[in-house]
Amino acid sequence: MQVSVETTQGLGRRLAITIPSEEIKKAVQKEVVNTAKKVRIDGFRKGKVPLKIVEQRFGASILQDALSELMQRNFIEAIIQEKINPAGSPTYNPTEYKDGEDYHFTVEFEVYPQVEIKDLDKMEVEKPVANIGDADVETMIETLRKQQGTWKEVATEAKEQSRVVLDFLGTVDGEEFEGGKATDFTLVLGQGRMIPGFEDAILGHKAGEQFDINVTFPEDYHAENLKGKAAKFASTLKKVEELELPDLTEEVIKRFGIADGTLEALKAEVQKNMQRELTATIRNKTKAAVIKELVKHNNIDVPTALIDREVDVLRKQAMARFGANTKQPVDLPRELFADEAKHRVVVGLLFNEIIETNKLEANEERVKTLIEEIATAYEDPQEVIAYYNEDKKASENLKAVALEDQVIDLLLEKAKVTEKTYSFSELMNQKPA
Repeated sequence: MQVSVETTQGLGRRLAITIPSEEIKKAVQKEVVNTAKKVRIDGFRKGKVPLKIVEQRFGASILQDALSELMQRNFIEAIIQEKINPAGSPTYNPTEYKDGEDYHFTVEFEVYPQVEIKDLDKMEVEKPVANIGDADVETMIETLRKQQGTWKEVATEAKEQSRVVLDFLGTVDGEEFEGGKATDFTLVLGQGRMIPGFEDAILGHKAGEQFDINVTFPEDYHAENLKGKAAKFASTLKKVEELELPDLTEEVIKRFGIADGTLEALKAEVQKNMQRELTATIRNKTKAAVIKELVKHNNIDVPTALIDREVDVLRKQAMARFGANTKQPVDLPRELFADEAKHRVVVGLLFNEIIETNKLEANEERVKTLIEEIATAYEDPQEVIAYYNEDKKASENLKAVALEDQVIDLLLEKAKVTEKTYSFSELMNQKPA
């Protein structure tokens, strides 16, 4: 076997391989013998067909099968010989075979990039810091009360947080438009569900009043025919409701899963849950900041094959989510996922290099801690712990998470880390960067 390697573009490679004619002849003869054992031809018992007849009858397909097997085997031997690490499936480019001559063909594929982690000391990471105060706990308990509240009809004017029921008919330039009409439409004021100005125009009105709501559709509105257009909604306010919150009686507190029904126990449970969420949020935001800096200082080429593979994963996940909420199959374009897929591949390659270079392995104590953290969110923590201890796949997934966290810790040790203090609500309500 003769081999030559050529770089096509970036991570692309082309192997030119030559298979000696003698090797092809032996492979064809072997295939003829194997075929003779399996085929049935009238006048001969199975396995007793003369090789000459087998070769005459099945020669073309036998040659093709032999060449196909030789191409694959020689490609594997070639990449081992040349110490090449292909990424994705190869593309074989066969040529016309001439009897008695050596066979030449090429194979094109991509290789994994050579990854060298650098500039870790130049990484600048902002780590968020926050504490949970008594006021934060009180705010969360107030939220829980609202979840248990009941809406009561009132005769007063609509205000922020009122729930209203109204009919409206929208027009643009005196003409009705699709989606601009509703009957018994329910809306909680102040949540920003409607276009700017719509909810504000309802404030101060009482049930039974009729009035116009004059607004302008945003320039980025989803309906092309309404972008930037002034609209008038002829409206009738039919009902105004206010949320009546329950007192924190023993019965109400027990609804939140607090067995003894005491306010002290409720506050303790709320604070514990808030702390768990805060810890997870700080961890995730810090991790995202570290990864952003790592990628910024380590720009690498990535194989298209790996990106395509990741696109398929993301696309299938998204289609499954959308499909679960619709009756029709959902077909999402691959382009939607290309950037995220590339980012994932880059991060995966960088993390793998860090893991191999530093000989990192998942720390068992860290895995145990992760399991315990997950378990605290469930009614029966021991049942959750037992599940992870018994389910090998679930346990392996957590080991991967632990290993990622260890990579993040290692990078934090190298980076310039500054802390920024937030209030609990500021940090928890931050939009993703």
